[in-house]
Amino acid sequence: GINAEYMGFYKMEGKEKLKRMKEQVLLTADKVYNVSDYEHPSTFQEDITPLSLKSFIENLNIHILSSTPEELVVDVKGIDAPLANALRRIMIAEVPTMAIEIVTMYQNTSIIPDEVLAHRLGLIPILADPLDFVSKDEHSEYNETNAIKFSLKVKCVKAEGKNINEEVLSNQLKWIPIGAQGEKFKHKPLKTVHDDILIAKLRPGQEIEAEMHCEKGIGQTHAKWSPVATAFYRLLPCISFKEKIEGENAVKLKDTCPMGVFDIEDVGTIKTAVVKDVRKCTTCRECLRHFPDKLILGKMKNHFEFHIETVGALKPGDIFLRACQTLKDKVNDWMLAMNDNQENQYRQIQHPPTNPTVKQK
Repeated sequence: GINAEYMGFYKMEGKEKLKRMKEQVLLTADKVYNVSDYEHPSTFQEDITPLSLKSFIENLNIHILSSTPEELVVDVKGIDAPLANALRRIMIAEVPTMAIEIVTMYQNTSIIPDEVLAHRLGLIPILADPLDFVSKDEHSEYNETNAIKFSLKVKCVKAEGKNINEEVLSNQLKWIPIGAQGEKFKHKPLKTVHDDILIAKLRPGQEIEAEMHCEKGIGQTHAKWSPVATAFYRLLPCISFKEKIEGENAVKLKDTCPMGVFDIEDVGTIKTAVVKDVRKCTTCRECLRHFPDKLILGKMKNHFEFHIETVGALKPGDIFLRACQTLKDKVNDWMLAMNDNQENQYRQIQHPPTNPTVKQK
């Protein structure tokens, strides 16, 4: 049967009920309800609201919650899950970066096989703006517009009882300018994002000598081109009280929540529970297990909290903006394809193809 809490979720009437059905997912102690989107304008006969680009723009709201060189947390309100997921997937797989693609190994006497060493080199983030380069096709040669060149030459030696160059680190990759790159990037030399990434360990007498070329690519081809360590979103939780929780129950509710979502305010002489910080809620539902009849716990369907953690090749804000631009380009491509298809169908209606006639002898 249907959970009593689920039925209570819809006890409201009129516009308030419609708003709740459209905007909120309901969580009970053991189930999730109302997860579907109601996109068709005639889903609710009481409220026929046609969808339009104008209404989408008016309802869209983007707000930056925090920004550091490593992570961007941004609120996007007024979109649906398919659009949010498209942005997430584009940030992971379709925002281009530069990464090592070809490794020419001249010498490798370390214990790491050549192919494993080449793979480790490929995963080192490169600090270069991909907009300064073009994608290389399989028939073209490396040049200043489509490639970055690095060299690595390290030998471990023993001197004064110490091993020199025992660890091969990413800062030992030396940039070799191609063509006019030295002049173009003289104020911002191309290099690895981090200087302390461990590539290999050597013993006295072992050495590595290699030459590397970076190419422009996307994470859909290989994870080394993905600009993010992770990009994810969550629906913003929403908590409301069916009735006031006061006195000892208020203290119990505050102590029950492991994330510190609730607090206590003195209303007159009575201690009353309030929601202190809804963003701390992880929807563990511990509060519902103790107070199932006094709380409504849900998630906002159209309110997404994005977390974008960069590997360092691009700023997290740039990743988000470029993902939006990529999504826009995809939409434009689809619109052009649909228009071309409609024009072709119109031509076929106006000028239907005629079957060739066969003359009988």
